[in-house]
Amino acid sequence: MNFLPININIEGKRILIIGGGRVGLHKATILHRFTDEATVVSPHFAEGFDKLPFSLVAKEYEPSDLDGAFIVYVCTENALLNQRIKRDAEQRRILASVCDNPSLCDFTSPAICKDGDLTIAVSSNATNVHLSMRIRDAIKENIQYIKEKATEFVSIYKK
Repeated sequence: MNFLPININIEGKRILIIGGGRVGLHKATILHRFTDEATVVSPHFAEGFDKLPFSLVAKEYEPSDLDGAFIVYVCTENALLNQRIKRDAEQRRILASVCDNPSLCDFTSPAICKDGDLTIAVSSNATNVHLSMRIRDAIKENIQYIKEKATEFVSIYKK
C-alpha cells in the first residue's frame, strides 16, 4: 500500500460514517475535532454518540445512504458488510476508509496532534498504527518545545 499524505477540505461536504459501535464512535470522536457536520448510519449507537453533534440515522445500511457523500468511514464491525459498502462506494467514486482493514481503504486516518491551527499527522502507511500513536503522543508531550525550536529555526533561516 502506498498512501499519499494530504489534507482535504471537508467544509460543506457530506461525511458519512456507517456503523454505530465502538469503532464508529472512535472515528466520530476524532472527526469531531475537525467538523460538527457528519451523518452516522447504524441500527444501534454506542453510548457516547449522543454527545456528538452529528446526525444519527437509526437504520440498517442501504446503498442509497451513500448518495451525495464526499467520503465515507466504514465501521460496521461486520467484515462482509464492510466489503459490500466499500464496493458500493467505489461504484459511486466515493473515497472510503474501511476501518481496521487498510487493504480495502482509499485513505487512512493518521495519528493526529492538533494544537490550534497546527495539525501534525503521523502515519506508517497503515503498517504500524501503534508506533504512529506513540510518536504522536511524544509530539503532544513536547509540542511547546517543538514550536519554540521551529520558530528559532525559521528566524535563523530567514537571516
